[in-house]
Amino acid sequence: MNLAMFKECINIFVVFLRIGALTFGGGYTMLPLLQADIAIKRKWAAEEDIIDFYAISQSLPGIVAVNTSMLIGYKKGKIPGLVCACLGVICPSIIIILVIALFIENFLAIKTVGYAFNGIRVAVAALIVKTAFDMGKKCLVDGACVLIFVIALLVFTFADISPVIPVLAGGIAGIALARRRFL
Repeated sequence: MNLAMFKECINIFVVFLRIGALTFGGGYTMLPLLQADIAIKRKWAAEEDIIDFYAISQSLPGIVAVNTSMLIGYKKGKIPGLVCACLGVICPSIIIILVIALFIENFLAIKTVGYAFNGIRVAVAALIVKTAFDMGKKCLVDGACVLIFVIALLVFTFADISPVIPVLAGGIAGIALARRRFL
Protein backbone atom coordinates (compact mmCIF):
# COMPACT_ATOMS: atom_id res chain seq x y z
CA MET A 1 0.00 0.00 0.00
CA ASN A 2 1.47 3.34 -1.02
CA LEU A 3 1.46 6.48 1.12
CA ALA A 4 -1.44 8.11 -0.76
CA MET A 5 -3.63 5.04 -0.27
CA PHE A 6 -2.63 4.86 3.42
CA LYS A 7 -3.63 8.52 3.92
CA GLU A 8 -6.91 7.87 2.08
CA CYS A 9 -7.64 4.89 4.35
CA ILE A 10 -6.95 6.96 7.46
CA ASN A 11 -9.26 9.67 6.10
CA ILE A 12 -12.05 7.13 5.43
CA PHE A 13 -11.57 5.64 8.91
CA VAL A 14 -11.74 9.04 10.64
CA VAL A 15 -14.82 10.16 8.70
CA PHE A 16 -16.70 6.97 9.54
CA LEU A 17 -15.41 7.03 13.13
CA ARG A 18 -17.06 10.46 13.51
CA ILE A 19 -20.25 9.28 11.81
CA GLY A 20 -20.32 6.17 14.02
CA ALA A 21 -19.84 8.31 17.12
CA LEU A 22 -22.73 10.59 16.16
CA THR A 23 -25.19 7.92 14.98
CA PHE A 24 -27.55 7.42 17.92
CA GLY A 25 -30.64 5.35 17.28
CA GLY A 26 -29.42 3.07 14.51
CA GLY A 27 -28.97 3.22 10.79
CA TYR A 28 -31.91 5.52 10.15
CA THR A 29 -30.24 8.35 11.99
CA MET A 30 -27.08 7.82 9.96
CA LEU A 31 -28.62 8.87 6.63
CA PRO A 32 -28.62 12.66 7.24
CA LEU A 33 -25.00 12.47 8.40
CA LEU A 34 -24.02 10.52 5.29
CA GLN A 35 -25.82 12.95 3.03
CA ALA A 36 -24.20 15.97 4.68
CA ASP A 37 -20.66 14.63 5.09
CA ILE A 38 -20.20 12.08 2.30
CA ALA A 39 -22.38 13.51 -0.48
CA ILE A 40 -22.44 17.26 0.07
CA LYS A 41 -19.18 18.09 1.90
CA ARG A 42 -16.75 15.50 0.54
CA LYS A 43 -18.52 14.51 -2.69
CA TRP A 44 -17.43 10.88 -2.30
CA ALA A 45 -20.84 9.82 -3.63
CA ALA A 46 -23.96 11.51 -5.00
CA GLU A 47 -26.99 11.85 -2.72
CA GLU A 48 -28.81 9.36 -4.94
CA ASP A 49 -25.94 6.90 -4.48
CA ILE A 50 -26.24 7.27 -0.70
CA ILE A 51 -29.96 6.48 -0.87
CA ASP A 52 -29.26 3.52 -3.17
CA PHE A 53 -26.52 2.19 -0.85
CA TYR A 54 -28.90 2.63 2.07
CA ALA A 55 -31.66 0.71 0.28
CA ILE A 56 -29.26 -2.10 -0.64
CA SER A 57 -28.02 -2.22 2.96
CA GLN A 58 -31.56 -2.66 4.25
CA SER A 59 -31.96 -5.66 1.96
CA LEU A 60 -28.77 -7.33 3.18
CA PRO A 61 -28.35 -9.25 6.41
CA GLY A 62 -26.59 -7.33 9.15
CA ILE A 63 -26.58 -3.83 10.53
CA VAL A 64 -27.70 -1.12 8.11
CA ALA A 65 -25.10 1.38 9.33
CA VAL A 66 -22.24 -1.09 8.87
CA ASN A 67 -23.48 -2.31 5.47
CA THR A 68 -23.92 1.25 4.20
CA SER A 69 -20.50 2.34 5.45
CA MET A 70 -18.88 -0.67 3.76
CA LEU A 71 -20.54 0.11 0.41
CA ILE A 72 -19.43 3.75 0.57
CA GLY A 73 -15.95 2.71 1.75
CA TYR A 74 -15.66 0.30 -1.18
CA LYS A 75 -16.75 3.00 -3.64
CA LYS A 76 -14.13 5.36 -2.23
CA GLY A 77 -11.20 3.02 -1.63
CA LYS A 78 -12.03 -0.52 -2.81
CA ILE A 79 -11.28 -3.29 -0.24
CA PRO A 80 -9.01 -1.18 2.01
CA GLY A 81 -11.66 1.57 2.01
CA LEU A 82 -14.37 -0.95 2.87
CA VAL A 83 -12.36 -2.27 5.83
CA CYS A 84 -11.51 1.22 7.12
CA ALA A 85 -15.10 2.45 6.82
CA CYS A 86 -16.39 -0.64 8.63
CA LEU A 87 -13.85 -0.36 11.44
CA GLY A 88 -14.46 3.37 11.75
CA VAL A 89 -18.21 3.08 12.06
CA ILE A 90 -18.16 0.23 14.61
CA CYS A 91 -15.34 1.46 16.88
CA PRO A 92 -17.41 4.08 18.77
CA SER A 93 -20.15 1.55 19.49
CA ILE A 94 -17.69 -1.04 20.73
CA ILE A 95 -15.98 1.47 23.02
CA ILE A 96 -19.29 2.79 24.39
CA ILE A 97 -20.64 -0.73 24.96
CA LEU A 98 -17.47 -1.74 26.80
CA VAL A 99 -17.64 1.35 29.05
CA ILE A 100 -21.35 0.85 29.75
CA ALA A 101 -20.81 -2.86 30.46
CA LEU A 102 -18.23 -1.94 33.09
CA PHE A 103 -20.63 0.41 34.88
CA ILE A 104 -24.10 -0.86 33.86
CA GLU A 105 -25.43 -1.50 37.35
CA ASN A 106 -24.53 1.96 38.62
CA PHE A 107 -25.34 3.65 35.31
CA LEU A 108 -28.98 2.53 35.06
CA ALA A 109 -29.73 3.48 38.67
CA ILE A 110 -29.13 7.18 37.95
CA LYS A 111 -32.49 8.88 37.28
CA THR A 112 -30.86 11.54 35.13
CA VAL A 113 -29.59 8.82 32.79
CA GLY A 114 -33.16 7.53 32.40
CA TYR A 115 -34.39 11.04 31.63
CA ALA A 116 -31.59 11.50 29.11
CA PHE A 117 -32.54 8.24 27.35
CA ASN A 118 -36.17 9.40 27.16
CA GLY A 119 -35.07 12.66 25.55
CA ILE A 120 -32.71 10.89 23.17
CA ARG A 121 -35.52 8.52 22.05
CA VAL A 122 -37.79 11.47 21.23
CA ALA A 123 -35.05 13.30 19.34
CA VAL A 124 -34.18 10.12 17.40
CA ALA A 125 -37.85 9.65 16.47
CA ALA A 126 -37.91 13.23 15.11
CA LEU A 127 -34.73 12.56 13.13
CA ILE A 128 -36.22 9.39 11.65
CA VAL A 129 -39.37 11.28 10.58
CA LYS A 130 -37.26 14.03 8.99
CA THR A 131 -35.11 11.47 7.19
CA ALA A 132 -38.20 9.66 5.91
CA PHE A 133 -39.60 12.96 4.66
CA ASP A 134 -36.33 13.83 2.87
CA MET A 135 -36.12 10.35 1.31
CA GLY A 136 -39.75 10.62 0.23
CA LYS A 137 -39.07 13.88 -1.60
CA LYS A 138 -36.29 12.19 -3.59
CA CYS A 139 -37.96 8.81 -4.12
CA LEU A 140 -41.62 9.57 -4.75
CA VAL A 141 -41.08 10.92 -8.25
CA ASP A 142 -44.21 9.62 -9.99
CA GLY A 143 -47.52 7.89 -9.45
CA ALA A 144 -46.02 4.40 -9.65
CA CYS A 145 -43.55 5.20 -6.87
CA VAL A 146 -46.33 6.67 -4.73
CA LEU A 147 -48.41 3.52 -5.29
CA ILE A 148 -45.52 1.24 -4.28
CA PHE A 149 -44.94 3.45 -1.23
CA VAL A 150 -48.57 3.36 -0.10
CA ILE A 151 -48.84 -0.41 -0.54
CA ALA A 152 -45.54 -1.00 1.29
CA LEU A 153 -46.58 1.35 4.10
CA LEU A 154 -49.88 -0.49 4.53
CA VAL A 155 -48.13 -3.87 4.54
CA PHE A 156 -45.50 -2.69 7.03
CA THR A 157 -48.22 -1.21 9.25
CA PHE A 158 -50.87 -3.92 9.21
CA ALA A 159 -49.26 -7.21 8.16
CA ASP A 160 -47.13 -9.30 10.46
CA ILE A 161 -44.60 -10.46 7.85
CA SER A 162 -40.88 -10.11 7.37
CA PRO A 163 -39.92 -6.69 5.98
CA VAL A 164 -37.83 -8.49 3.35
CA ILE A 165 -40.99 -9.51 1.48
CA PRO A 166 -42.36 -5.97 0.84
CA VAL A 167 -38.85 -4.68 0.05
CA LEU A 168 -38.30 -7.40 -2.55
CA ALA A 169 -41.84 -6.93 -3.88
CA GLY A 170 -41.16 -3.19 -4.22
CA GLY A 171 -38.01 -3.94 -6.22
CA ILE A 172 -39.86 -6.35 -8.50
CA ALA A 173 -42.72 -3.87 -8.93
CA GLY A 174 -40.23 -1.13 -9.79
CA ILE A 175 -38.61 -3.30 -12.46
CA ALA A 176 -41.98 -4.37 -13.89
CA LEU A 177 -43.31 -0.81 -14.00
CA ALA A 178 -40.12 0.51 -15.61
CA ARG A 179 -40.20 -2.19 -18.29
CA ARG A 180 -43.82 -1.51 -19.06
CA ARG A 181 -43.17 2.21 -19.33
CA PHE A 182 -40.29 1.86 -21.80
CA LEU A 183 -41.50 -0.99 -24.02
